Amino acid sequence: MTVSARVCVARIGAAHGVRGAVKLWTFTEDPFAVKSYGPLFTKDGTRQFEVTSAREAKGFLVAQFRGVTTRDEAERLNGLELYVPREKLPATADDEYYHADLIGLAAVTTGGEPLGRITAIHNFGAGDIVEIAPPAGATMLLPFSNAVVPTVDLAGGRVVIELPREIEGDEPDVL
Repeated sequence: MTVSARVCVARIGAAHGVRGAVKLWTFTEDPFAVKSYGPLFTKDGTRQFEVTSAREAKGFLVAQFRGVTTRDEAERLNGLELYVPREKLPATADDEYYHADLIGLAAVTTGGEPLGRITAIHNFGAGDIVEIAPPAGATMLLPFSNAVVPTVDLAGGRVVIELPREIEGDEPDVL
């Protein structure tokens, strides 16, 4: 499985109980969809996991993986992100995309000026953040919203970014 062909669909949290169950945070529209994708892989692709059971809890799933039967085994999985091949995911509508589809696209301003390439989409709890690596200089982190990212052109291989005025170099208005 190549890096570009994978999508992160879940993250394993702390052990839950004494029989090997874990808290599982899913990044799918239907949290239980992780059971239907087949094996889930670690980021490096060296380990795979099969969800044998899952039940809903407060904001996460309580999941059991095949072969994980003790709390100690479950505790060692804490923090692992789980991936599936992109082709296992449902197709998107014409105006929809997965975050993974944006990685590597060119980022340009509304005026067509190149900004760099999208290297990641992060979420630290307050919403999605787009990370753009310019050809030189510091990486930019911008909120991922319709106001900042008004256009995603997958066929054209680019994302249009509406930069805040301070980043464009304009002086802020003083009242």
